[in-house]
Amino acid sequence: MHLALKTLLNRVEPLKGFVYESSRISPLTDIRKGSLLGCALRIDICLRAHQSKLGKCSQCLLPAPGYDQLAQRRFQFVPLWGMPTWFIYAPRRLECDRCGIHVEYLPWALGKRPVTQSFAWFLASWAKLLSWQVVSRRFQTSWESVFRSVEMAVDWGRQRMDLSGISALGVDEIYWKKGKFLTLVYQINEGMKRLLFVVENRQEQSLRQFFVWFGKERSALIAFICTDMWKPYLNVIAKHAPNALNILDRFHIASKMNKALDEVRAKETRALKVGAKGSTVVLTHSRWCLLKRPENLSELQEVKLKDLLSYNLKTIRAYLLKEEFQLFWKYVSPAWAEKFMDQWCKKAMRSRLDPMKKIAGMLRLHKPLILNWFQARDEVSLGAVEGLNNKLKASIRTSYGFRTAKAIKIMLYHKLGALPEPKFAHRFC
Repeated sequence: MHLALKTLLNRVEPLKGFVYESSRISPLTDIRKGSLLGCALRIDICLRAHQSKLGKCSQCLLPAPGYDQLAQRRFQFVPLWGMPTWFIYAPRRLECDRCGIHVEYLPWALGKRPVTQSFAWFLASWAKLLSWQVVSRRFQTSWESVFRSVEMAVDWGRQRMDLSGISALGVDEIYWKKGKFLTLVYQINEGMKRLLFVVENRQEQSLRQFFVWFGKERSALIAFICTDMWKPYLNVIAKHAPNALNILDRFHIASKMNKALDEVRAKETRALKVGAKGSTVVLTHSRWCLLKRPENLSELQEVKLKDLLSYNLKTIRAYLLKEEFQLFWKYVSPAWAEKFMDQWCKKAMRSRLDPMKKIAGMLRLHKPLILNWFQARDEVSLGAVEGLNNKLKASIRTSYGFRTAKAIKIMLYHKLGALPEPKFAHRFC
């Protein structure tokens, strides 16, 4: 074996009880079909057991004498110099006094999987940055190997994650495919924002599963929980986290405002088109200049909005109500904010705009929870839920669509869970 390669491997992948015996460079073949893959090359590294040491039983990890030897097996290792690299070793079966006859423990292996632990962690690290499909193609392995590697990393990390000091949570849900929701629970403490729990569906039982997993003692220490206005979530939180201050998420309120405005706009646009008889309707192509924040408008959208504001339209009345409510979040005193909300709700109820009247009724119903925002805004990152949701949606979009809830949960934990990783002698970049 080349001395330089042997020295390198002993430094970055020391295998106690085993010896790097030889290496060779061979044409790369499709393992399943046995056909050559162009001019590509691979590195085969042969290992043997150390002559002066007994193997370890894979069950009890204690030394045991040999019984016989099995056929050679191949284990994919981290690519070296861009070439797929494989460990080749013929495992021994050992005759253990305690466990009987079993295959020896292989420190680089992951059970019966044809990959090494180092390669599995290598794949998992790249899977945080790229889609699993791209990772499998880039490193000449199967999608299944990438999936199992990420699953291994998530299982390892979630068994060892630190759940101490969690005092602020964010609860939300996402629609990830037709008729399917996921309930999400985030930690939103200052200095630590991560995904804690993902469960299928959007029901009381879904959120209850989180509190069962989290435990009564930790739940009692939660000081703040940021949620939307969905009643089943509010019921579960009131029961399982009675000491927490429940805050209604500002972004959900803004979303409902936008939805109400868009409903008014769409209805009025249809009515104007009926009366216009082929003429251009002023509200045509006005959706985004009304829904976006003024500071985020393009030049063309600013001109369009300025033109719209000169018309006496129901949509413009709804738009002005929506923009006026933004002043609510700028108040310092909750008492003055409450006065402003009461006045705004009266104005909305007199607007004769049914969608805006529904918003006013919703605000009145949840006023205490909305006012909790002022108590919590200096304590926790209330915008963190929306930020994490944006990262989550981006991860789903770049994943080429997962068909199973198990796969998407594993991906989300891996990318957003801030999970711990083991310490290696060397980290492959």
